[in-house]
Amino acid sequence: MLGAMARTSPALGEIIRRQRELAELSMRQFAELAGISNPYLSQIERGLRAPSQQVLDGIAKALELTSDALYEQAGIRPPGAEPEDNAVLDAINADPRLSVRQRKALAEIYESFVASSPPGRRNSH
Repeated sequence: MLGAMARTSPALGEIIRRQRELAELSMRQFAELAGISNPYLSQIERGLRAPSQQVLDGIAKALELTSDALYEQAGIRPPGAEPEDNAVLDAINADPRLSVRQRKALAEIYESFVASSPPGRRNSH
């Protein structure tokens, strides 16, 4: 899972930065609340470092969220969650041309189409 987290950490870092800014906390204030150093927080927010589960838990607590909520907002499957074997969702999440918001919207649209399709139905164009 660490490889997947490292690959998608820019999205997670972006979510953490936005949440920190919404809470109107400086990077220094937030780092202190989360129990990490200011430079480390900066690296996480810029997607240069993927936080460990313990660090992410501290960040989530400082934001008054759960770490699962942060993963969900970033479009990342939480550690231990059942993997979904879905090439379409994997492709959406892997496309660097899409913003976090676009990935989430596309995934939601796709999942709603799949959910409303009859089971076992195959598209023949």
